[in-house]
Amino acid sequence: MLRLAAVVTIAALASAAGSARQDYPHAFPRTGTRQIVDTPRVTVWEVNWIHGVPQPYHRHRYDMAGVYLRFGEITVTRPDGTATTGQAFDVPRPYFQPRGITHKEEAKGRPGDPERLAIMLDLKDVPEAETPLPGGTPDAFPRDGATNVLENDRVRMWDYTWTAGEAATMRRYAHDAVEVIVAAGTLLIRTPDGGETTRMVAPKEARFVPRGTVEAIEARTGTPRAIVVELK
Repeated sequence: MLRLAAVVTIAALASAAGSARQDYPHAFPRTGTRQIVDTPRVTVWEVNWIHGVPQPYHRHRYDMAGVYLRFGEITVTRPDGTATTGQAFDVPRPYFQPRGITHKEEAKGRPGDPERLAIMLDLKDVPEAETPLPGGTPDAFPRDGATNVLENDRVRMWDYTWTAGEAATMRRYAHDAVEVIVAAGTLLIRTPDGGETTRMVAPKEARFVPRGTVEAIEARTGTPRAIVVELK
């Protein structure tokens, strides 16, 4: 009988340990999300928190950077059942969250209330040491008119607005980067070989720019604005 009790106790402890180690799905994809970009360095998601849609607990397997584009109330619930509802904030709002956080996030409010919207970046492994880039071309950032709005050991985030009629010089991206559009307009992109591309941009769009890219970007209409996330 004692031996049986010991076996039962061991089994119960093993079960408890297994529960403590419970695995959770990654944060994305889930209902309300859409993959925009996927590269070996970063995956970019459009994330919508939709009223009345239950969401699963999930674990963020990557460090995450993001830009909130619209505020809407959400409730964040942790695995122990404790929950919080955040306060209102201005947008665009740069954001960073370290990997390993486990929770679920659900829209709070009634139909017709604003629903939160963001562009989120899963930051994959840091590359091996990079070879130096040739000199002679100014870096894309820092530059006049660009504001450093968030920086840590994984990212540097710049808020920049193009103004129609302002000439642009060739600039080189010293880091892989993701350009998240937050205000609409039309951009003209010129490359060193003489190529030109006209790009109409709108909020929620994202573009991956590889390290070493050289281009000149100027606004043709409107005042397009972006949060540019440099990946370290």
